[in-house]
Amino acid sequence: MSFDFDAAVTAPFRMQPGLRRLPAGATQLTPLAPGSRHQREKLAVLSAFADQALLARPGFDATPALDALCRHAAGEHPEALAWDGRRAQALQLGTAVDDGDVEHLAQGSFGLGDEVSRCLNELPRAWRLTGLLCLAFAEDFAIVDGNDASIPWLAVALPSFWAPEEKVGRPFAEVHAPVADNALIVNASAALTRMVTGPDRWERFVWNVTAHPQLHAHPRRVDPDRWALTPVDRAWWRTERQTFIPLPDQRQAIFTIRIELEPLAAAIANAGRAGRLHDAIASMSPAVLAYRGLAPVRDALLDWLAARR
Repeated sequence: MSFDFDAAVTAPFRMQPGLRRLPAGATQLTPLAPGSRHQREKLAVLSAFADQALLARPGFDATPALDALCRHAAGEHPEALAWDGRRAQALQLGTAVDDGDVEHLAQGSFGLGDEVSRCLNELPRAWRLTGLLCLAFAEDFAIVDGNDASIPWLAVALPSFWAPEEKVGRPFAEVHAPVADNALIVNASAALTRMVTGPDRWERFVWNVTAHPQLHAHPRRVDPDRWALTPVDRAWWRTERQTFIPLPDQRQAIFTIRIELEPLAAAIANAGRAGRLHDAIASMSPAVLAYRGLAPVRDALLDWLAARR
């Protein structure tokens, strides 16, 4: 399911969990077409900045969650991934990982086979299966641990203006502490953790308007003055679909994050959307505007949206 604009863009705007149950049959993963933008950006990140994308709390065992993720991926998308409990094969990449050993099976579309194999072989052995999953699917991944309400493991190549290395191992409430107007999220953190690590599947949506033109938005690689060079009619509409794959026997959940990016003018293509987005941004507090990087362009953005509603 793609980003649900009507459900996600509301006024007055509030920072809140916004979770809803996934209907039966709804998929949670998105196979990547060979050579796609997501795949190329992820490959670049895992080749150059793997230590900022693949992170785990010392001593944490992600094996049960990785097995569950592979089984889920192969069940949802057998055309994209094969898994036998030990060996994962990304069918369109011509690459497999067998108990940490990388197998280069074919060149793959767009000549990616060699690049993927080289990237995976340069990763620590324990991270190679995770790297393959990151390159086969659009989603990034994290593990939520209901035993201590923490995020002990992250595989996030395309973060949205936050640094994964600053979040790993921290309690859920601490992870969200920098979020503006965060009282609803922080106060509900224990209940939210119990809910998403239970038997049900959940999803939520996040959105923002940004001057940053890339999927990869680690704060070290985002120009802080980008808005000075980008008029609002050339801004970008950045969305996230987040879901939870439950592992109730482990009291864990796999958190999936799918980033999408398109020109704002293409995303806000009718008066109804322009009006909804205008009203949502107009209702944001100064703290939220600052947190989301919209304070410098609030008035210009509202004027642009008002002209289109």
